[in-house]
Amino acid sequence: MYYIAEIGLAHDGSLGIAHSYIDALARTGIDAVKFQMHLADYESSSYEKFRVNFSFEDSTRFDYWKRTSFTIDQWIGLKEHCERLDMDFLLSPFSIEACKRMETMGLNTFKIGSGELSNFLMLDHLNKKGNKIILSSGLSNYNDLDKALNRLDLVEKKNITLLQCTTSYPTKPEEWGLNNITLFKDKYKDITIGYSDHSGEIFSALAAITLGAQVVEFHTVFDKKMFGPDSKASLTINEIKQLVKGGDMIDNSLKCPIDKDEALDINLSDLFGKTLAVNKDLNKGETIKVFDLESKKPAKMGISAKDYENIINKTLARDIKAGDFLKYDFFDL
Repeated sequence: MYYIAEIGLAHDGSLGIAHSYIDALARTGIDAVKFQMHLADYESSSYEKFRVNFSFEDSTRFDYWKRTSFTIDQWIGLKEHCERLDMDFLLSPFSIEACKRMETMGLNTFKIGSGELSNFLMLDHLNKKGNKIILSSGLSNYNDLDKALNRLDLVEKKNITLLQCTTSYPTKPEEWGLNNITLFKDKYKDITIGYSDHSGEIFSALAAITLGAQVVEFHTVFDKKMFGPDSKASLTINEIKQLVKGGDMIDNSLKCPIDKDEALDINLSDLFGKTLAVNKDLNKGETIKVFDLESKKPAKMGISAKDYENIINKTLARDIKAGDFLKYDFFDL
């Protein structure tokens, strides 16, 4: 399993808060920390509307991107911080200029947000570089996905990851679309399939792992009451710890299939199994009826409870006491 914690813009432009997220996430067991490189002059305009009108500081989303951006040196500092703590550093670009800056930083994995899958200008740029690509499918149908993947024809299939995603914040259970994980695995056999979560809970990601997702991405926030567009759709640090713990357990389980014919513990079967016994004193010459019988632990003390029909209406060859285990030599068979 590969876990990606998406900080995105949860830092709200504060370099110190961005670094504090890295420190906190290093204790959760995740594999990668992801940010978003927004360059207002290259990707936006004053006409771009807020998805969620949350900001008390910014008149337009263009202003928000501008205020929350970092310099190359600051990004490099964040990258080095992640690497010191043994976590991968990932960025999502939203312009060719962002791609170029990421390349300057030595990054070789590009997470492409769902809104960028139709940005063939950027996809064609990345296609020439031979980098690893993670695609989020939230705003795409199969036709869109096929076209995007075709644009990346120079990228080795093993270097492409496709994430099932629903662009709804927070995503309701009926919107998770977990069925697409199985469909993606059948349709796109040569690439890695994963899941990008916006539910604000750990359950959908755990279910996705059960269905075979190999990569799980989720937003993170220190507190869901915090300022920002993604807070309610994010996981807290403690929730991420629980997700990673549960996800690793599920992943390990799926890697260790159990053969029901070979896994049977004979000793436990004997301990929990049942032997036939009688619930009353019976005399020689009487016949056994169903209502005379009881089943008692352990197994192999006589006739198995599964074989009770073999002795119904059979005649006793000896006297027996209540509680006695029954054996075939007690009967005239």
